[in-house]
Parts: sequence; structure tokens; C-alpha cells
Amino acid sequence: MDTNGGDRALAALLATMRLDSLAGVVAALNEGLIVLDPALHVVTMNPAAEALLGRSAGELAGVPVCRLFGEASCPRDVLEETLRSGQPVVDYQTTIGLGGDRRGHVLMRSAPLRARDGSDLGLALMLGDVTEVTDLRKLVTGRDRYGRLVGRDPRMRELYSLIADVAGSEATVLVRGESGTGKELVARALHDASGRAHGPFVQVNCSALSEQLLESELFGHVRGAYTGAVGDRRGRFAEAAGGTIFLDEIGDVSPVVQVKLLRVLQERVIERVGDNKPQPVDVRIISATNRDLETLLATGRLREDFYYRIKVVSLRVPPLRERREDIPLLAAHILERIARRENLSESPAVSEAALAVLMAHDWPGNVRELENALEHALVLARGAPLAPHHLPPELRESARTGAGGGKPPAHTEQERELLERVLRETGWHRTRAARRLGIDRSTLWRKVREYGLRPDNA
Repeated sequence: MDTNGGDRALAALLATMRLDSLAGVVAALNEGLIVLDPALHVVTMNPAAEALLGRSAGELAGVPVCRLFGEASCPRDVLEETLRSGQPVVDYQTTIGLGGDRRGHVLMRSAPLRARDGSDLGLALMLGDVTEVTDLRKLVTGRDRYGRLVGRDPRMRELYSLIADVAGSEATVLVRGESGTGKELVARALHDASGRAHGPFVQVNCSALSEQLLESELFGHVRGAYTGAVGDRRGRFAEAAGGTIFLDEIGDVSPVVQVKLLRVLQERVIERVGDNKPQPVDVRIISATNRDLETLLATGRLREDFYYRIKVVSLRVPPLRERREDIPLLAAHILERIARRENLSESPAVSEAALAVLMAHDWPGNVRELENALEHALVLARGAPLAPHHLPPELRESARTGAGGGKPPAHTEQERELLERVLRETGWHRTRAARRLGIDRSTLWRKVREYGLRPDNA
């Protein structure tokens, strides 16, 4: 590929552009852009940088750049090397001062600026805000997780509390939730917090086998019980003795198997296929489904007595679209796990624009879909911070069309009311508010000014 040809074409285009057109391009950037002179003093910046720093370009003109970063975090050596060598810096992470005397994390890129005669004009700094992702990695503590479940949404914290209350009992539990929400993780959390934690945790996918094979899998069989049964076999209930058996996709079990499971639930005994000798079993039974059991009950595909036996205690795992504020936290957790698996020196970073795309998607596949999307992005990013174009196309499309957010029309009273509500709910934390709204910080900053919003009237 002729990259030099592309550079020449871009240079020719810029040479013919009107200055106000170029200024419009700079103003539309999602990343903060700060222009420095050769002495590393601020010359000007774009609206995204003003929103990031919480200060205007006029206010910061002439200020040494290290005053923005702070002496301890100032990348002076890196910037001076860019001036000397002319080589850009890519994705250098450091901290910078934000509005309200706060510190934030940024990914910085630098590029030298040259005059037509080749003399130094200074540097251009591009800053991407990764504050929330970095902070969330530090916040994945006990209060934000239970076992391998991650989230701090009120619905998740309520689920954690219910797991803690139920785990110590022997009650049969039904875990309900859409595909990909983490029902198996709930079952494991119940087991790990129970008195059976030192016993086995045995999982059976009830939808993966035919009726006959599922019976044999669950209860075992004796030699000659059916064609191919060439010897005796222990079932999964026997293997789970002293521990927990997790029956996933319980809504797919046939009425015949329901009857046999009902006896286990009522009497804690099993019979192997081809045998009539009852065998006691010491197991706790947890089941899960993404099916509408009430509809199956109404149509006769689910026995009423079986239905009430499996749902002594019912726990619901909320879908990801109902806890969007957990998406950055989950993304940080998933990326850390991938980094450990791939022996990466550090967890991959996610750009603010990419996080906005993640927040705008409806996630019909829930956490499993989020994991797959991040894996997809990591392959394409090849070590660079994750950007929107690294994400799967369907995510970018939902962000473009607003399919996940249901946003009101721009410049309307409905939009003003939405901005007020989200800003109030996030405590006027502009990064979190922008995430929830599915827009970037600079766009939010412009809309706040357009509507004259202030903390005292929101």
C-alpha cells in the first residue's frame, strides 16, 4: 500500500482547504486536541479538550503544559523527544488535571507541527479520556462482585443479598434469566457459599441430550438397560453426592424425565435405568432456564407439581440492558481476564468513543455477547487501545441509529429533560452522563451550554 501517496494526497488537500473548514474539522474531533508551542506552552485547544479539562482555551493560553499534567505526571521528556526527533508518540498513558481539582487518566498521542520552511511550530497533543475505565479496574472489589458475578447495579446487589441468604439452606433453587446473563455463575456462587462447598459441583445441560440419554446421564444405568449399555454406569446424581447438581435448561426436560426428577426432589432417591432398586442421594438441586415456564405450564409441556418443586426459591439474573451502568465495569473485568489468559503485560485500554458504542447497544446476547465483542475488538486492535472501528459492525450500527438508547429528537424540550435527569442521576459526572446518553463528552458539553443547564437547576 502506498502510504506516502496517501500522505501526499492529504497534504495537497490541506493546502487547498480554507482555514475555517480545517477549524471545523478540529472542533468536531471527539478526542481532546491541545496545540503547544516549541516551549511546550499551550497555544489553543478544541472543544473536546475544553470539556475534558473543564477550562477554556483562552484561560489556558500560555500556560506550561506540565501545569496541566502536574510535575510528577508530566511527560516532558517524551514531548521534548518528539520535538527533537519529529517522531510521534502513540498511546502514552498518564494523568492530567480535570475540572473541580480532580485527576483523570488519558491516553496521549503527539505529533510535531512544522512550518512551510521546516521550522518547528510546536506539538499537537491528542488526549483520549480513559478515566472511568482505569478507575473501574480499581473498583472491582467485594462490593462490586459476588463470586464470579460482577456488577454494582442495585439489581445485582439485590441478587448478591439473595444468594447470601439462600446459600446456607438446602432449598431447591431455580435461576431464571435470558441466555448469556450468567445463570451458571449464580449456581456456582450458591454452591461456593454453602455448606457443600467442599463437595462436587456437577453441571448437566438438559437440552443437549435425547430423553433416553438424559435419563442415563442423570441416574446411570445397568448393563443391558438399552442397546449399547454394555456395562453399569454411575449417573451424575451419584457423582454429585455431598455436593450440588446444576440442571441447566430445565425447561427442555420431557414429561417422562420430569416424573423421575420429581421423585428425586420429593424423596431424594434415584433409580438407575434398567434397575428397580431405589438409591438414596445426598445432593442439593439447582436448576436454571431461559424459558417462560408459565407458558410451558399452561400448554401442558411442564407438570404443575414439577414446576412448584423446582422453584422453591427463584432468583432472577437481570439482562445487561437493564444494568447499562455495569457495562464499563464488566468490560474492564473481562479485559483484565483476557490479559491474564494471554499473558499480556497490562490490560488493554478502551477509548471513550468505544465505550459510548458499548453503552448504546441493547445486548440481546447479554454478558456473553459483550465478551465476544471485546474478543473481536482485541483481535483487530493488535495491542492498540480499543476504538469503535474495532468493534463488531452490529454494535456500531446500533450506536449510529440510536437503537439502544431511544434518544429524543435534538434541540427539543424532551432532550433537555433527558439531559437534566441523567446529569442529576449521575451527580453531574459528565463522563458517566455521556456514557449513559451514548454521546461523547464534548457533545454533552455543547448541549449543556445550549440549554443553559447548571447543577442548581438540574
